[in-house]
Amino acid sequence: MARYRGPRLRLVRRLGELPGLTQKETKRTFPPGQHGPKKKLAGKESQYAIRLKEKQKLRFNYGISERQLVRYVREARRVKGSTGEILLQLLETRLDNVVFRLGFGSTIAAARQLISHGHITINGKKIDIPSYLCKVNDIISVSENSRKLVNTFLQKRQNVIVPSHLKLNSEKLTASILAPATRDSIGININELLVVEYYSRKV
Repeated sequence: MARYRGPRLRLVRRLGELPGLTQKETKRTFPPGQHGPKKKLAGKESQYAIRLKEKQKLRFNYGISERQLVRYVREARRVKGSTGEILLQLLETRLDNVVFRLGFGSTIAAARQLISHGHITINGKKIDIPSYLCKVNDIISVSENSRKLVNTFLQKRQNVIVPSHLKLNSEKLTASILAPATRDSIGININELLVVEYYSRKV
């Protein structure tokens, strides 16, 4: 499936807060639909629907396709440890997500555009692949000609809390990865075990 380009607040209303997708907040608390709010029946949502919703939340927040997510799940299963936590760590090490978590872009899509246009370097080399997986001790920098643009994003996102596994130098616009992302530093409220269970029979 191609990347989602429809109304973002519609997804927020259905799935909940998705900080990587949009910074906008919706005033409507009920799911989207042409008939307006409906009374939810107790136990109406099936176990499959609950797991599907968690999977969709993960996919839309990080802006990845179904094929990409399946590949990350398979990779997480090959690593020793909790598959759910390793899956989240893999997604958190994507370059577009790292750039977003540092505050260089307002959303992951905005961070992806910065990377694609060659504004970001890793260890002194220009990287224009948003899905690039960063490693511990990598140095992420903003190229000289792009600092004015990125400073504009930083000023708009002054309330950004940089996670503990990243270290940002806001004056030089450089950052380093200190360690793998911890479960507490994940920027989205999600039950990763339900995502793993969703793919248990599919992958």
